[in-house]
This record gives sequence, C-alpha cells and structure tokens, in this order.
Amino acid sequence: MPTHSGPAPSVACRLIQPLAFLLCLFAWCLPLHTQNTALTLPRNLLQLVDESDLIVQGRVTNVSLERHEQLSNLMTVAVTLEVEDALKGSPPAVYTFRQAAIDRRDQQQLLGYRSGQHVLLLLIRPSAYGLSSPAGMQQGRFSLRTQPDKSLQALNGYSNEGLFRGIESQLRARGIELQPEIRAMIGEAKPGPAPLKELKNLIRSIAGPKGAQ
Repeated sequence: MPTHSGPAPSVACRLIQPLAFLLCLFAWCLPLHTQNTALTLPRNLLQLVDESDLIVQGRVTNVSLERHEQLSNLMTVAVTLEVEDALKGSPPAVYTFRQAAIDRRDQQQLLGYRSGQHVLLLLIRPSAYGLSSPAGMQQGRFSLRTQPDKSLQALNGYSNEGLFRGIESQLRARGIELQPEIRAMIGEAKPGPAPLKELKNLIRSIAGPKGAQ
C-alpha cells in the first residue's frame, strides 16, 4: 500500500527556512525586549563598568524614532549626546547611539530619552547591527541632578539599588585604593542618589588607564 511521504525536500526546505529565520530573529530580539523592563540580571558598578565599551557624561540634544536600515521590522531610538566628559573610550564631541525599541510604549516614549536630559551612560559595544544600550539597561543609565550647592548627583533607573553591593571586596582584589569619600559613598546602605564626583572617580579607577583611553 502506498504511503504518504510528506512534501518533497525542496518544498520542505522552502517552508522551513522562513520559519527558522523568524525563530532566530525572535531569539535575537527577546533580550532587547527585556531591556526596558526589570528582567535584567542585577549588576554592581564594577560589573557595569567591565561590561561597558564607552562611558560618557553629557546632555541629550536630539532623540528620534527610526526604522532600522537592515532589519526593516525593527524600530530604534537614536540618541544624540553633546559629550561633556568621557570616562571610558574616546567618543567624538557629538555622539549618537541607537537602541532597539520593540515595545510600542517604548517607541511612543522614546525609551524615556528626551532633549535636554543630563545623563551619565555606561554603554555596551555596538552590535553587528549598530545597536547599543546602557549596560544592565536601566542600571547603566543615570540621570544627573543639580543640587542647591551646584554639585551633581546621579541616580539610575533602579534608584542605585545594589549599585555598590559586594564591590569593596572586588575592588580590594584588584588592588584599587579607595579614598575616604568613595568609601563613604559605597558604604551607604540604602538606595538613593550618589555624588557624581565620587561616582566618576570610582568609575575611572575601575576602568583604569587602558579603559580611559
């Protein structure tokens, strides 16, 4: 009795290939979708600095929603900064990075970026598709606020919770000396803003001479 052997191999391949592409694209996009939610592994400052390729302080001058040139179904948010200080890496005076925006709400809100924002960003190396993001997502993105005495304080999307957890022993293992002001900052038990001057000094100490180039 004849049996049904299914579609010919060439037909099966034509059916499987698009499906495989969609599955790969979904797997690639999934981590990007979680970037603007709480579904990210907690990292302390040392881990964030190690993960970063570029660390800059600056002011946002332009934000726009743009379709990715290669991945036509992917929307991105292009953020342009006027760089005030580079703590790791050597960016130009005006630097633009692109971050994926999968969720419609993120697209509408431009991932929370807006012109005039004063920020400190710990950015990962751009992917092969030219996409980047803060290390640890909201953990590596700090808003800067001016205090009455004109000093600046930095607060990330997690209110700096866990930012210095376990960091002192890790710094000691690397032979990094801590100034009293930095020791006082990382010894603060509760979440809250961190003084930008001490935070930047600590970041530079972690990044080291090579990272600051």
